[in-house]
Amino acid sequence: MVSHSSELSKMSILHKKTKGESMLDALKAQAAEAQLAAGYADTLREILQQPATWQDTFDLLHSTAAQQLLSKALHPRPGHIVLTGSGSSMYIGECLAPLLQPGLGVPVQAIAAGTLLTHWRSVLPSGPGLLISLARSGDSPESGGVVSTLLAEAPAWRHLVITCNADGKLATHYRNDPRVTVLVLDERTNDRSLVMTSSFTNLLLGGTGLLQGTAVEVAANAITRAASGVQHIFDTQSDAIAALAQRNFTSAVYLGSGAAFGAAREGALKMLEMTGGKVITMPETFLGLRHGPMSFVHPSTLVVALLSHDPAVRHYECDLLRELSRKQLGMATLVIGDEVPADVIGANDVVITPSTSITDTDVPTVLAGVVVMQLLAFFRCLELGGKPDTPSEGVLTRVVEDFAIHGAKP
Repeated sequence: MVSHSSELSKMSILHKKTKGESMLDALKAQAAEAQLAAGYADTLREILQQPATWQDTFDLLHSTAAQQLLSKALHPRPGHIVLTGSGSSMYIGECLAPLLQPGLGVPVQAIAAGTLLTHWRSVLPSGPGLLISLARSGDSPESGGVVSTLLAEAPAWRHLVITCNADGKLATHYRNDPRVTVLVLDERTNDRSLVMTSSFTNLLLGGTGLLQGTAVEVAANAITRAASGVQHIFDTQSDAIAALAQRNFTSAVYLGSGAAFGAAREGALKMLEMTGGKVITMPETFLGLRHGPMSFVHPSTLVVALLSHDPAVRHYECDLLRELSRKQLGMATLVIGDEVPADVIGANDVVITPSTSITDTDVPTVLAGVVVMQLLAFFRCLELGGKPDTPSEGVLTRVVEDFAIHGAKP
């Protein structure tokens, strides 16, 4: 049951704005004290700062110091690369693996830090490799536990830490070990909110810095397009996302292909976290949904579809959306992509167009999709009377609480 005070907060903040004012403008216009009381100040700021911080991260990655660090991590050339993290950080790895493997020419996979902690002997590829630890705070127990374990038990593996926190354990504890290289992003990306938003997208960009063979001008243009596309969403399409968040859906399925599947998993987690589990979520691939998971799509289910920039992949994705429409499955569909075919859009559906390019790279597509899904969860949280900065109080903490790291079994 929503408390009386929460209901008042909803009515005064989410449902009232002046004529011609966007929902985001109305929320930003609230006094700092009111934003803090309503529990959205940090999350809103961190979502909206992303286009600017992306440029800062790009500039950092192409600085001489960062280029030297990344070159050190990649030489000698690793036989395998494993991306790891926990929760959202793991999903960053799932976004990055399909982007890095073609560019680096070595096998790249994502393995959760918890899995490495308990089963590293059976899942870590044999031979020397590079483990990339992705972390906002760098203080999660399993993150440090994995690095410490592998330094001792798999000494042929080298380590690259990409983190938002210069003071975290991953950034400081291993600084004297020559096998560990640390890249710290701008401190603004170290989100204060419980949920990861700008930290997620900037860590994703940080990982793309390994693609050093990419022409700087091409990469810079891609980031510029991503930033301008997302700013376009903030300026002109955020109200459509807010209106969708006010509909009465109780579950949501998030669809993505390739690198976008990691983004879909992150979108599903954001909605689950920010609503305190009031909206049940499931991430899936477009083709995977056709099997048993399609039974998840009920009349009260929102479908969120992040379309690929690859025309060949889009054919499969749009076929699936047509099938859902033909079977009358789901309450509505939120489609994220440019140049969406008219016949996949129903009367209740919403299309968000980042205005990048259908022939663009995966990076702008994934970044834009993640931000749209962040806004959707943010607005849904407010609609349900929650506080985006601290959802699920008493259940979740910004950094996972310490737990015992048990010695590896012989």
